[in-house]
Amino acid sequence: MYQTTYHRAASVDEALRLHAGGEESKYVSGGMTLIPTMKQRLAAPTDLIDLRRIASLKGISISGKTVRIGAATTHYEVSSSAELRAVCPAICDLAAHIGDPHVRHMGTIGGSIANDDPAADYPSAMLALGATIVTNKREIAASDFFVGMFETALEDGEIITSISFDAPAKAAYAKFPNPASRYAMAGVFVARDAGGTVRVAVTGAGSNGVFRQTDMEAALSANWSADAIAGITVDPADLLSDIHGSAEYRANLVKVMAKRAVAAA
Repeated sequence: MYQTTYHRAASVDEALRLHAGGEESKYVSGGMTLIPTMKQRLAAPTDLIDLRRIASLKGISISGKTVRIGAATTHYEVSSSAELRAVCPAICDLAAHIGDPHVRHMGTIGGSIANDDPAADYPSAMLALGATIVTNKREIAASDFFVGMFETALEDGEIITSISFDAPAKAAYAKFPNPASRYAMAGVFVARDAGGTVRVAVTGAGSNGVFRQTDMEAALSANWSADAIAGITVDPADLLSDIHGSAEYRANLVKVMAKRAVAAA
């Protein structure tokens, strides 16, 4: 690891000042991706600004069907929230199967979304739930936030403060995890809102990161059942192919995970 200067910010404003004052600053929350990357000398920020102790970035609040989750809320806190489970058990179940206990107690929802790892779980939930990503500057629809692999609409220095969404009428998440990392080789989040709009978002399989499966959305809008997508063929052309599985293998996984998610929902 290269030399870096560690800062512990007490507020969003302080974090912004520290970031602006550094030559090449990086925010860190749980550090589940950035710290290993730094250890491998693949990242070398001059200043590391810790956001975990900022109280305004923590917590879960629910007003009616509107859910707000602070960006520094850990995966464990999301998974174990009884209030959140009462309105959206799907996102609790998703969080409960991220990594291992250490990752779940350290990693945060904001860090995961900001990193936009192509195999991360939360991006699929954000797309399928029609979530809004709230930063210190603006509100960004999830459909506009995820730009590509490890790439988001965040500007330099911008901080995610929370995410918000309306609880769906039905939703579920199913993934086929890599047995070593537990990252999704294919994960599918399905959701139907109170108005009947269906969204199906896929993570772990796309060569350009998280994406929506519109063919499945159309089929499920007409018939909300696993049988409705039985005849759909997932095109492997834009899917990942690596040592863990070919694009064709992942195409089949997407279909299988989608059927499981719909059945669970």
